[in-house]
Amino acid sequence: MRTIGNLLWFLFGGLINGLLWWITGALWCVTIIGIPVGIQCFKLSGVSFWPFGKEVVYTGGAFSFIVNVIWFFFGGLALAATHFFFGLLWCITIVGIPFGKQFFKLAKLSLAPVGAEVYVKTN
Repeated sequence: MRTIGNLLWFLFGGLINGLLWWITGALWCVTIIGIPVGIQCFKLSGVSFWPFGKEVVYTGGAFSFIVNVIWFFFGGLALAATHFFFGLLWCITIVGIPFGKQFFKLAKLSLAPVGAEVYVKTN
């Protein structure tokens, strides 16, 4: 199911959202100060391309909080709104609810990506 879900995801929205993460990461990497955030965006684009079978764990401390506050205004809000909108569209039908849940997971990740780590589920 994970492979089929990821393939359907990639075709029906994952490519667009993954590219949004890449573009946001490239814009953050323009400045020297933003390079760590840009690299985190590139790492998290993998979740946006292939989200099924991956779990996001939030860790971090004061530094992550400060950077996430800055991130919220310079990229996070736009990405979260995009993911949330697509999640609502997918949840209109019963068949699309698993895809909508993945979009909502990405919307949460878009609000605070610094300090988030991605793990592959073994089940």
